[in-house]
Amino acid sequence: MISRSIAHILKGEKLNVGAADVKQPLPTTRVDQISPFLLLHHFGPNEAAPGEDPLGVGPHPHRGFEPVTFLYRGGIRHKDSRGNEGILADGDVQWMTAGMGIIHSEMSSEAFLENGGVMEGIQLWINLPQRYKMVQPRYQDIKASEMPRVPVADDRVQLTLVAGELDGQRGPAQTFTPILAVKADFQAGGETFIPIPEDFNAMAYILSGDIELSSGFSYPSETLLHFKNDGEGFLLKAKADSRVLILAGAPIDEPVAQWGPFVMNTQTEIMQAMRDYQMGKMGVYID
Repeated sequence: MISRSIAHILKGEKLNVGAADVKQPLPTTRVDQISPFLLLHHFGPNEAAPGEDPLGVGPHPHRGFEPVTFLYRGGIRHKDSRGNEGILADGDVQWMTAGMGIIHSEMSSEAFLENGGVMEGIQLWINLPQRYKMVQPRYQDIKASEMPRVPVADDRVQLTLVAGELDGQRGPAQTFTPILAVKADFQAGGETFIPIPEDFNAMAYILSGDIELSSGFSYPSETLLHFKNDGEGFLLKAKADSRVLILAGAPIDEPVAQWGPFVMNTQTEIMQAMRDYQMGKMGVYID
């Protein structure tokens, strides 16, 4: 199998979002997007005492894309202006389609606030093509138990499929464009080759550990590896216990206009989104 080579090595810029300190390796001044992926935030790991909310992202609007949360540890309560409410626990995924507009919040769950603990996860923004930007909003509450394990020859590697197809398995997330999302957990020494469709853009975010590629170079935690489209996939080998989020997707060849929480194709559409939000057309959030 021919391994893809590296296009960019991206380290996360530290930012504050709500109550959380996050690392943002995408976008950066060097790489604006890896279509269809617009943004990746790694929040935590943050230790919280009982009663403390280390997340604290209050009500805010979105339009034109899909914000997705991969919760690795902790507890999150999602609530939105469309009447959806969900509780995420360790390993769960929240896949939300903002579409024509939604207002939502992500706060620590009641159980997490009562007991405290460690909060850690990934927030990912996935673009929608123009024909789907104004679809009705949708909320997918995907439990860890619903995600299939992909068989791997090396028993030191565990692959959990969230979206797309891999080795005959299909992830439970429904997507508007072809997406592959895989959570990979490695014990030290474990290795596996991840096949990627030729036309997909691909990246791998190392949450923790130390990952070596077929090139022989290794990369530490909190690093986003963006691969060139010049191979059949990539080999990941763990030099220490590691966690990696593997993401790939068919690129969307359209202009992107973004302002804060709105992602459209033109500035006129951004202005319309702002007006619609101010006029209450994205629903009413009631807590």
